[in-house]
Amino acid sequence: MPVFSFDNSYARLPDDLYMLQKPLAVKAPRLILLNRGLMADLGLHPESLAEDEWAGIFCGNSLPEGSCPLAMAYAGHQFGHFVPQLGDGRAILLGEVKDDKGKRWDIQLKGSGKTPFSRNGDGRAPLGAVLREYMISEALHAMGIPTTRSLAAVLTGEPVHRESVLPGAVLTRVAASHIRVGTFAGLAARDKVTALQILTDYTLERHFPHLDKQVPPHMGLLREVLKAQARLVAAWMHVGFIHGVMNTDNCAISGETIDFGPCAFMDAYSPARVFSSIDHHGRYAYGRQPGMAHWNLVRFAESLLPLMNEADIKTANAILASFPDYFQDCWLSGMGKKLGFRTRQPEDMALAQDLLGMMHANSVDFTIGFRSLCDLAESPQDSVFPGLFRDREAVQQWVQRWQHRLNREGGKERAASMRSVNPLYIPRNHRVEAALKAAEKEGDFSLFHSLLTVVSNPFEKKEGWEEYALAPAPEEVVHRTFCGT
Repeated sequence: MPVFSFDNSYARLPDDLYMLQKPLAVKAPRLILLNRGLMADLGLHPESLAEDEWAGIFCGNSLPEGSCPLAMAYAGHQFGHFVPQLGDGRAILLGEVKDDKGKRWDIQLKGSGKTPFSRNGDGRAPLGAVLREYMISEALHAMGIPTTRSLAAVLTGEPVHRESVLPGAVLTRVAASHIRVGTFAGLAARDKVTALQILTDYTLERHFPHLDKQVPPHMGLLREVLKAQARLVAAWMHVGFIHGVMNTDNCAISGETIDFGPCAFMDAYSPARVFSSIDHHGRYAYGRQPGMAHWNLVRFAESLLPLMNEADIKTANAILASFPDYFQDCWLSGMGKKLGFRTRQPEDMALAQDLLGMMHANSVDFTIGFRSLCDLAESPQDSVFPGLFRDREAVQQWVQRWQHRLNREGGKERAASMRSVNPLYIPRNHRVEAALKAAEKEGDFSLFHSLLTVVSNPFEKKEGWEEYALAPAPEEVVHRTFCGT
């Protein structure tokens, strides 16, 4: 019986969308991470193979039966500048599997060697980049945020040369698909109208089969992708997550978080917070993420122009114009839950924005600020929330407004519901960096495993985990993150 039951629908699409490419073999693969829970969800059985056999598959040395390895082709707007051909420069799609509900999932190797799209790259990934993606994607999943996931990580036994020599690794990524805004843009730029129509139909069937067939397919697709991106970015904002590189080739049609380069979670709240070492002008700062998502969606609509008539263009403009209101509704709905509200009231926007304004002015840690508000809802006399702010008078006035708003609703178990959406534990940047450094420099994965355990259970307070809920000391603050490409 084959380990995977592949059904490779993407490989049956026009060859404008990919090039067949086998992974390049590595010297001495060693399995370091295996996501057993995700394997079970996919109908895979860890015990069916020995550890070294899994290592061979998840580094690309052994191709499982039924796989059809390929590198996907796509374009991308990188920091606003269009690049007509990017594609998978260090990734290979092995194929697709279906779970027990019939949902299709991509199985992709990342760091598996050169492809026709590698340009001047080596096609490999350093260990730190692989571990970062594994950690952050699993943390987002635990928070209930749509994301690609990490199935396995394998050391290659070969060095990767960046600014220094680093151990190489391969990540196995699972996604609802790897179709991006840039996938459509690449076809449109080359005037591949037939392939563009086929891709549109395929994407609708794969991701949005519920759509009303009376709606022009490309308009329905635009509307659904817009909604998915608005919900995703609002969810990022609710937990202080900064993607770092929201280029159109990193914008998944499925509405999943994809490509974890210089991503990070905020400590002290600031809408201008940037971590990416290459984002010199703050294009993808925390507070600019909604606007950048809207910008990407306009580029997506432009890529569908070859399929549009005059009426469609008017419809597309109306759809795009709906983004700010739809995003605000998603954002306010989530913020209301974080603040403990069960209904929507006119003053909720002002309460949320005023709190964020005070957090910014007082350099309050985003995660600690909201989590301590949960304690305030349960036991005002024991909460540390007011003490987080230097301006005590302003915060007391806000607390009175907030408590008045809560009292009008009444109800029990409010603090518990707030704690279910306000994480106590996040992948703090200083802890992530320490774990990656220990793994890369010393081969010590203990810090990584401990942190992964913690962030995989972000909402429930656990004895012995107290240090993971602390903000970094001033000397521990991380100001820059790197993508590892």
